[in-house]
Parts: sequence; C-alpha cells; structure tokens
Amino acid sequence: MSALYRSGVVLLGALSVIDLTAPLLTDGEHPPMVIAIIASVLGLVSIVLTVLAWRGRRAAAVGLSVARVLSALTAVPAFSVTGVPTPIMAVAGTFIILTVVGVVLTLAGMRRPALVSAS
Repeated sequence: MSALYRSGVVLLGALSVIDLTAPLLTDGEHPPMVIAIIASVLGLVSIVLTVLAWRGRRAAAVGLSVARVLSALTAVPAFSVTGVPTPIMAVAGTFIILTVVGVVLTLAGMRRPALVSAS
C-alpha cells in the first residue's frame, strides 16, 4: 500500500468515526435528526469498509470512497437552506473538503505503477 492510499483511508476513517457521533451533536434542527442518523449509518458502514480497505481490499476502498461522498452530499443542503448558522456551514464545508481530499488520496494511491519493459 502506498503512503497516499494509507493517508486517504485514515482520513476517511476519521471522518467516519466523527459521523457516528452526529446524532449526539445535533440540536435536531441543524442538521435535522434524520440527516444525522443517515450520516451515522454511513459512518458505521464506512468504518467497516475502512478496516477492509486497510487490509488491502480494493473494492472496499472504492466502496469507502462512495460511502464518504454520499455522506458529504448530506451536508450540501446546509448551504441552500435558510437559517443555518455560519459555524454549522463552516463545519459542513470542512467535511466536504476533507472528504474530497481523502477520496482523491485513496483513489490515487490505488493506482498501480506502469510496467516497465526491459529492452
């Protein structure tokens, strides 16, 4: 496993653990409890995929990336719904950016080096 891959998986795993706490951190309005529960379920699924990806399962790394993108998409409405406090928007934006970075690192680290032919 490359350092890029490991860094991406660790970052996505950390975001997954934070997602698990979403129902405990919400006031029920920002984010709504339904969104917090969805994030928590995606966090749990992502943790399982993180363990499998760490063990070198490429399909799990792809699944982890997809689950984290879905989780990040649950934060997008924070920017279009009125009345969302600025600190909540900042946290949502940070999670989206960190998700993009983690996915890019993970997928870039999965690339296999090109075979060099001996001439």
